[in-house]
Amino acid sequence: MTPAGFALIFVSVALSALGQTCFKTGVGRVSFAEGAGVVHKSLAMLLSPWVLGGLAFYGVGTLLWLFALKRMDLSLAYPFVAMSFVMVAGSGVLFLGETLTLTRVLGMALIISGLLVMAFGR
Repeated sequence: MTPAGFALIFVSVALSALGQTCFKTGVGRVSFAEGAGVVHKSLAMLLSPWVLGGLAFYGVGTLLWLFALKRMDLSLAYPFVAMSFVMVAGSGVLFLGETLTLTRVLGMALIISGLLVMAFGR
């Protein structure tokens, strides 16, 4: 894996994780009128500035992902999407006040270990 390819993947996945954090924040801040229908609720969530920001992060992340795929094999690049689990857990703790349990830490350590094996094992 080239350093540039890894950087593109890392930033792409980080933007996706940031997008998920924005989605969670956005839907948590939307309030609905009593008895509002599915269409009204969907529009309220979709038009939330946080959700729109999350979509923008996803868009830029997808563009960077395409550049990464141009540089490397899909079978090597795609497993690194698993880093999003680690990044989302971190952003949940940092920005949303979520708790980090021992089992989550162990799971993230397993993910990172597997990715290191893939990145450096030839």
